[in-house]
Amino acid sequence: MTTPESSLETLGISLPEAMAAVANYVPFVLSGNHLFVSGQVSSGPDGLVLGRLGDDMDLEAGQAAARLCGINLIAQCKAALGDLSKVQRVVKLGGFVSAAPDFTMIPQVINGCSDLMVEVFGDAGRHARSAVSCSVLPLGVAVEIDGVFEVSA
Repeated sequence: MTTPESSLETLGISLPEAMAAVANYVPFVLSGNHLFVSGQVSSGPDGLVLGRLGDDMDLEAGQAAARLCGINLIAQCKAALGDLSKVQRVVKLGGFVSAAPDFTMIPQVINGCSDLMVEVFGDAGRHARSAVSCSVLPLGVAVEIDGVFEVSA
């Protein structure tokens, strides 16, 4: 049986340490059988991924930034639960993309995270989603994504 951890290993992904909050909030809240993960920004081993889609970033770079957000979401799940097999379902993702006014491929950018959730969690990774653009995101990042996960005890 494939586990989320083995899927990550197959994908060559090592989870980073879960990011600390940068303001007056907590990285996640476990309430009943739902884990709410605060927005995770596009940050990877080389630091923050800054930029604005349609200005200084193309679709592929945006998708890579969204994938990093997904890795950071999964890292928060691991910090909250200890075992990713406790994730029963990725319920909903909320995606935010820093984009120029004429850049309209917002859903395709967030696919970078959505695709990762399915790769890691299989059918349980299929989720509801919103994808919106904004003129600027915190710290100047390109993408921010939050998530709701159904979890077992």
